[in-house]
Amino acid sequence: MDAISPQIGTRMRVTQQTPLGDQTWSEAVEGVVTRFRQTETGSWFAHSRGDRFWLDRLELRQDDGELVVLNLDQFSVVEFVDPQ
Repeated sequence: MDAISPQIGTRMRVTQQTPLGDQTWSEAVEGVVTRFRQTETGSWFAHSRGDRFWLDRLELRQDDGELVVLNLDQFSVVEFVDPQ
């Protein structure tokens, strides 16, 4: 998420895509940002900062109250959504 820095309270839509051979699975999630941060995993073999693998994590609260935590990668499409 180099070009987009979501602020808490901003409405966003994230489409995550998983390439599988000759097809792609897609799933979209929309909600209000509750947190955006980089967090480490327990991957000891990553050999990066602090010997951990760091992920961009975006937390959204959906309209029904469900909290969704998304690990963002190169296949994630993140869009701002105008409040209606």
